[in-house]
Amino acid sequence: MFEYKIDNDVSLRMFTEDDAEEYYHLIVDSKQHLKQWITWVEAVESQNDTNESLKQRIEGLVENGGYPKWFAIIYKGRIAGTIGFNEVDKFNNVGELGYWLGRGFQGKGVISRAYKTVIDYGFKELSLNRIEVYIAAGNERSRAIPEKFGFIEEGRIRKTEWLNDHYEDQIIYGILAEEWK
Repeated sequence: MFEYKIDNDVSLRMFTEDDAEEYYHLIVDSKQHLKQWITWVEAVESQNDTNESLKQRIEGLVENGGYPKWFAIIYKGRIAGTIGFNEVDKFNNVGELGYWLGRGFQGKGVISRAYKTVIDYGFKELSLNRIEVYIAAGNERSRAIPEKFGFIEEGRIRKTEWLNDHYEDQIIYGILAEEWK
């Protein structure tokens, strides 16, 4: 199983089907926090939903030539969230990065450590030329992450995502392999 130890507290690893229960509880425990910015959390109603999600992520390994696209973020032995590529355009070598962290794991620098590692992975292992991320305009905490790592704010897509009771703009950030140090 692919696992990358970042430091004594944080590592990234591939999901397995055995993660379904822990992953489900993380989502349920963080649902109120996450649903402000992530639409799919409302659709998670049972552990079976996470079973299916993990199964798709594991099957995605085959379609990506044996390279995982999604990782469990492990903090002190527990699943803290996920990070990876929602899409990988192999023809143009572009990856769309996505991530979230459970409510109880924020403010510990976990996402920053995972973020740097996945960017390195995208450029070095997946041979991407560009990594981009789309973030709700109002999600300032999440927007601070790509800005911290040198991503360029490239534009705004107006009212593109329905979040609870309103449409939200998304900000597009991008970084090129040649810009990544």
